[in-house]
Amino acid sequence: MTQHPRQKEGYGSGHPKKNRCLSCGTRENMGRRRYCSIDCRQKLRYTLDVRTGLLKALNARYATFYFTDTFIVMDVLPYDAKEIFSFIFPRSSDKKPAEDYSNMSDKLGNEWWSEKKRTHRNYLATRYLLEKAKSKKTSSSLVIPKEIKLPIIKESTLTCLKLGKSTLNSPELEKIIKSAYRLQAKKHHPDLGGDTDTFRKIHQAYQDLIKWAENPSYRRRRGFRDKWFYDGHKNKWLQPKPYLKI
Repeated sequence: MTQHPRQKEGYGSGHPKKNRCLSCGTRENMGRRRYCSIDCRQKLRYTLDVRTGLLKALNARYATFYFTDTFIVMDVLPYDAKEIFSFIFPRSSDKKPAEDYSNMSDKLGNEWWSEKKRTHRNYLATRYLLEKAKSKKTSSSLVIPKEIKLPIIKESTLTCLKLGKSTLNSPELEKIIKSAYRLQAKKHHPDLGGDTDTFRKIHQAYQDLIKWAENPSYRRRRGFRDKWFYDGHKNKWLQPKPYLKI
């Protein structure tokens, strides 16, 4: 049985190879960057976005796109399906992943339209394409990334009170904030020889954190570290997410 490219080329951990552009795959002069250039990233995003018609035709709820040195891969989870369908195409030696994806998308799109014209049924054309893909009943986590909640609070606010982000998840947050404030106030209060501006910042940080603790606010992020992610509800591709320390 042919292995999935992620297994064959060491992608099982879900982490990208070091110093590899997530849009074109180059390793030259990458340093610690995730993309070789903004233009390179935008070209792949544009290519993915202008071809979402194929994903609509496949009735995709979620999808991912990624590539190895030898393959490009699009995994699709259709609505009401319990299987992931993988479209795996060989890389061209002289083309970038965006160009290979365009060719793959055009080929699959033409096949869908040909079957649609033959049967006069959209669902039959969709089923025809899905039957050509590699299917596997597996964990949906391969195409549905976990949602990450990031607290909307300035890092400097936590720094002023010498607190870490993990503190924000504590059930005794208010108690921790007040304790941290008292500790810093003893060190920096002007009446005790401290600096007025420093104390003012500490007091403001205390007020901001207490206000946040009473009504926590978050921004939600979803995505993979090494794969482009498609959300069918929004009909939108999201670029790979950087590693986030919460």
